[in-house]
Amino acid sequence: MTQDTLSLEKLQKDIRYLMDRAQILDCVARHARGQDRHDSEIVTSAYHTDGIDEHGNVVNEARNYAKWVNALHDATFKRHLHNITTHNCEIDGDVAHAESYVLFGLSTLDENDVWFGGGRYLDRLERRDGVWKISLRRVLIDWMFKADGSPIKTQYFLDQGYPMGKNDRGDLSYQRP
Repeated sequence: MTQDTLSLEKLQKDIRYLMDRAQILDCVARHARGQDRHDSEIVTSAYHTDGIDEHGNVVNEARNYAKWVNALHDATFKRHLHNITTHNCEIDGDVAHAESYVLFGLSTLDENDVWFGGGRYLDRLERRDGVWKISLRRVLIDWMFKADGSPIKTQYFLDQGYPMGKNDRGDLSYQRP
């Protein structure tokens, strides 16, 4: 083999790795967006049909997870945001193991309190038919605290005219500027 052939093979391998990493991170981010918008279609699209989600003692099959998590959030929170931060990923062929840190804020129904927390998603992802999706997700919670959420209801803040996020497809993120 020539040096040019070896260089091309390495380049192709590097590009494949970068594409896989981007697709895996896109899947993890898509899940967070779907969860915050209560968009069951988006959430479910992040899992393989036989995927499993473990939230502590609650284990859901992929097809049931979105309904469960939407009901859980609706019962206690008006709005919430899940922010993916540090993302580590090990890829071995068509299987990847990812650890994605998550910071989340959950505004109570009366908006008097906001629960802040941090944890990690431990995911096994698989590439099937060329598409990376979650086959198993385990959620770990590392810390949480409660803060005063009432400033969002003050006249000063309301006078600023910021649009508020919505837990459905009425959210501004579904519009394209």
